[in-house]
Amino acid sequence: MPVVVMGWISLVLVIDADGTLSTQRLLGAATWLLLLVVCARETPLVRAAVVVVVVFATLVEYTFSPLLEVYVYRFDNVPAYVPPGHGLVYLAAFAIGRTPWVRAHLRGCVAAAASVGAAWASWGLFGSDRVDVLGAFWFACLLGFLLWGPNRGLYVGAFVVVSYLELLGTALGNWEWQRHDPTGLIPIGNPPSGAAGGYGWFDLAAVLLAPVLLALVARARSRSGRELARN
Repeated sequence: MPVVVMGWISLVLVIDADGTLSTQRLLGAATWLLLLVVCARETPLVRAAVVVVVVFATLVEYTFSPLLEVYVYRFDNVPAYVPPGHGLVYLAAFAIGRTPWVRAHLRGCVAAAASVGAAWASWGLFGSDRVDVLGAFWFACLLGFLLWGPNRGLYVGAFVVVSYLELLGTALGNWEWQRHDPTGLIPIGNPPSGAAGGYGWFDLAAVLLAPVLLALVARARSRSGRELARN
């Protein structure tokens, strides 16, 4: 499944790089369809986690892109494929984290992700002609998730998927990060080196809130069933 998702993400970004707004909308519809198909094969808990990620990430997208313009898409919008794309990114990261190989070598995978992330963040601070303070902060978040997160394999997967996604999307010109945050105080790379650490907050929300969402749905169904029985 990670191969399918990564392949689809790559195809969407390549097509969108020179596509029209109508093309974006078609890609969005196709991405929603793929997300539904993939989710159908997952457990209710994983599907609930995807819902949390999509809602949380979409709110963040509309806040930080069109509103605050921390990063901007080609048409100054949030492309239609982005909200469902966040769900696919989560599923790909989750699938990588639960593979037998990653589970058997989790300590080494965590060390590798932390080492590569540290090197990238250091380059963003001291080696790049575009200083990347935000990336270093997000790398610190990623390091915390890798060391103490509730699902360390998920964060290993997120590092791989999100880093690839950001490097490809910015290279193709699908979106571009501004040089500074809205205050003008925090320099930002394009992309930020620790972007996976920022995305890790979506993953944390999914892990923590998915069981709550399932419980609420079960309670609503139970209440509905009792009301139907009375009638």
